[in-house]
Amino acid sequence: MVLGPVGQMLLFVIGSAIALSLLVTLLALAQIGARPDLLVRTWTILPQVLIDGLVRGFLFASIALGYTMVYGVLEFINFAHGEIFMVGGVVGAAVGLALAASGLLGAMPGLLFVLLIIAAGMLVSGTLAVTVERVAYRPLRGAPRLVPLISAIGVSLVLQDVTRLVMTSTPLGFNARFNTPDFGPPIRLFEMNLGERPVPVIISPKALIFVSAAVVMLVVLNYLVNATRLGKAIRATAQDRSTASLMGINVNQIISLTFLIGGALGGAAGALFGMYVGTVNPYMGFIPGLKAFTAAVLGGIGNITGALVGGIVLGFLEAFVASYLSLFTGGAFSGAAYADIAAFSILILILIFRPSGLLGEATTQKV
Repeated sequence: MVLGPVGQMLLFVIGSAIALSLLVTLLALAQIGARPDLLVRTWTILPQVLIDGLVRGFLFASIALGYTMVYGVLEFINFAHGEIFMVGGVVGAAVGLALAASGLLGAMPGLLFVLLIIAAGMLVSGTLAVTVERVAYRPLRGAPRLVPLISAIGVSLVLQDVTRLVMTSTPLGFNARFNTPDFGPPIRLFEMNLGERPVPVIISPKALIFVSAAVVMLVVLNYLVNATRLGKAIRATAQDRSTASLMGINVNQIISLTFLIGGALGGAAGALFGMYVGTVNPYMGFIPGLKAFTAAVLGGIGNITGALVGGIVLGFLEAFVASYLSLFTGGAFSGAAYADIAAFSILILILIFRPSGLLGEATTQKV
């Protein structure tokens, strides 16, 4: 049961990769009369596109886990979660800057550095998420659903501007460089020999760390929710808060712990993402947060495995649009510029045709 989601994840990874690969192959074959080299160019970049899609997918999935945790208990979309993710990235950059200033960064093992920034990001972001719940959400728990949603948007804006003030008042600066030890050169997986010269297919060590950490987070979270007393209390609170309270469960404490876990996961994802891209700023969580919400809805919001599956599917889709749209249209459209449109179009289609998501189940409103 604990490792079950890994099998589902692998199934969706392989299925999404095969489906999208077949789609771009058919599109290339449809134009092969006018552009004989299109099929070769399509297959030459395909492995690298798949790797890029996998990395994007795990980024969205790791953030979506926090959305799913909170929604599963409160049926509430915490739109400030993108900023919780951002704070984790800023904290990681601050740790890297402090280590670089002390002269310890160059000799530090890469794995130790990764564990350090993850721990720092989880601690600060988890604490911040609990504080936000206590101050901005708990007093509104009995209010109509629109009220805490507006509060969440306000918290998001406050966190952005407070972080901007802190960053611009410290050596970090607005666009903070994420100092890291040397992780070594990119890993060469294999070469494609479809064209005139071999094209290497590579993955950076940072991307590999990011993907590995996301899988570990899924397994640990799934174990916590499904195989521990705390997880049983979380599931009971999610099912019926009043009954859970009558059974001796401290509902307020469980909700705070849920925010703590979701915030800590977001902080870890932010620290890893900042390390991967190399820079962080106060607004870096907005777009990834919206896309993670899309991934959560796509997979079935409230479903932990669904968050990961939705992130993977969305990541592959974005990578394929970004890489192949320009190729198939002869440069008339820039794929990178339309990747966001593809992501949010998926959100609209899912809400129209399958509101419960890929792995979600239709539920009835409790009265």
